[in-house]
Amino acid sequence: MQNSIDQIHFPVMSGEVLSFLKINPKGIYCDGTIGVGGHAEKIIQNLSNEGQLIGIDRDENAISLCKERFKSSKNANISLFNDSYVNAKRLFQGIGIKQVNGFIFDLGMSSLQLDSPTRGFSFSSKSSLDMRFDVSQSITANNIVNEFTLSDLANIIYNFGEERHSRKIAKSIFNSRPIETVERLAYAINKVTHPKHRNKTLSRVFQAIRIEVNNELSHLEQMLDIFIDLLKTGGRIVVISFHSLEDRLVKKKFKNLSNSGQLNILSKKPVRASDSELKLNNRSRSAKLRAGEKII
Repeated sequence: MQNSIDQIHFPVMSGEVLSFLKINPKGIYCDGTIGVGGHAEKIIQNLSNEGQLIGIDRDENAISLCKERFKSSKNANISLFNDSYVNAKRLFQGIGIKQVNGFIFDLGMSSLQLDSPTRGFSFSSKSSLDMRFDVSQSITANNIVNEFTLSDLANIIYNFGEERHSRKIAKSIFNSRPIETVERLAYAINKVTHPKHRNKTLSRVFQAIRIEVNNELSHLEQMLDIFIDLLKTGGRIVVISFHSLEDRLVKKKFKNLSNSGQLNILSKKPVRASDSELKLNNRSRSAKLRAGEKII
């Protein structure tokens, strides 16, 4: 299990994450988007048996994988929750914790999600239209693609995909209904897209639909509003974003907390993956890392 996970998933900027978190071996750390546990494992390796790792993820498959991955770990106490990081305070209270020494939030999807033949996250798959992180929620990509109004579709593609041809694409999707598969959705998009721009356009539209399905930006905003109260003084937060919508929210919140004297921004500019990492993991090319330290 361990080797197979490592072969398909590389935690983004793991060295930089550890450097910014400045791990206290006896500290408590929360990975709010634990995924398959890449960053979490690096943290656990630096904790003593008095340390603690709290892992949270909306994807039940990720939590199942992490339970298997860390079941024999002797380095630290590990608590795993199939939930959203917006509920961190309640989850912490449930295990008797008020504050932690550090947070890591990797807002990208894991390779397991992207490569899944059934989840519909990738436009190159042939699956049904799902795109849910939490498979217990009712709304799926299918609902959005087939039931939303033309105007709502266009707004989602424009606002969450930053796609300037949003109205033309939305109209093609609307007129191609019913659309039951990823393949059919991609076809509707490609019909009105120049061949040279198809991959980037598909990426933007799929991103937009996924963000709407999972209410991602709202979740991120809620997390950014609560994390400072859940950090110990001197505690650190690291956030890795993968598109400008996320990064702008993180940058703005960090700046506001800095201006109010609550946060010391450790990354004056977003940190990017090194050339050596890009050669190993092309998916890290769009990653931007920002970090901060709680002052009071």
